[in-house]
Amino acid sequence: MNSLTIRPATIEDTDLILRFVRDLAIYERAEHEVLATPEHLKRTLFCAEPAVFGLICLDGDQPVGFAVYFFNFSTWQGRHGLYLEDLYVSPECRGKGAGKALLQHLARIAVARDCGRFEWSVLDWNTPSIAFYDSLGAKPQTEWIRYRLTGDALQALAGQAAD
Repeated sequence: MNSLTIRPATIEDTDLILRFVRDLAIYERAEHEVLATPEHLKRTLFCAEPAVFGLICLDGDQPVGFAVYFFNFSTWQGRHGLYLEDLYVSPECRGKGAGKALLQHLARIAVARDCGRFEWSVLDWNTPSIAFYDSLGAKPQTEWIRYRLTGDALQALAGQAAD
């Protein structure tokens, strides 16, 4: 890699971010699940008061990866945490420091914002990423089971009004 730089994503990066999202979904064998549109990203990442943020990693002037993150909250710690929703580096650029640079940048944001945690999820079959995260000192949280409501189940629960 020539010179890696990381900058905040801008509205001009909308199509680039969507390309990276699709590439990540292909890698994760879930391309059919990508529903995001340019309008979705503009409405969430680039609104007046965003709750989610993006970073672009460049090698020189060439975009090689991205990260999307948001802040959550731990009642036990009484502090915010930083949650990494997505991190992706183009296959031809992997192993050259872009992923680590993005994680270091995010860790600096977490420390600067006094976050008590920096967390993310990884698919259980993604052994290259797991080995990479282990090498950084990150620890898997095996005692927690992540749950998700989507589609009809989400709509059904939302429709059950508390009387």
